[in-house]
Amino acid sequence: MPSDDYRRALEAAAREYEALGAERQRIDKRLSELAQTIGTLSRLCGLTPTVPWGLTDACRTILRNAGRPMPPAEVRDRLQAIGYDLSVYANPLAAIHTTLKRLAGAEELQTAPTVPSGKVGYVWHRPPKSGTLGVLNARIAREVGRAQKPKKDGR
Repeated sequence: MPSDDYRRALEAAAREYEALGAERQRIDKRLSELAQTIGTLSRLCGLTPTVPWGLTDACRTILRNAGRPMPPAEVRDRLQAIGYDLSVYANPLAAIHTTLKRLAGAEELQTAPTVPSGKVGYVWHRPPKSGTLGVLNARIAREVGRAQKPKKDGR
């Protein structure tokens, strides 16, 4: 297989990989939105879940959809708004703080100042994975390939 064929195959694979990654992000966001909707509608219908939703997953869902930094108190308010039962915690805000700090330590969240208060907030941040590194390598290879191709005027 000639080198040009390999390059075209690499470029096609990189494009598809990037497209699938974007689609995965869209699907993850929609699943998160639906989880919130189901939780709220279940509460409004008087239904209780058979499998309780953990605080960590609930915080992840809230922050995934926020799209901006949120302080722990606002995360608490959002959790209450979707019907999450915080009454099981002696100090719900402390439990939320601990959960958010743990998620930040695991690089799922980043800290950032909130506007306009300037308080520390948390924002969703997906950690780099080995698959992401493959995408970066594919992009680099594609850019190198573009730089090495001769221009149409022969230069």
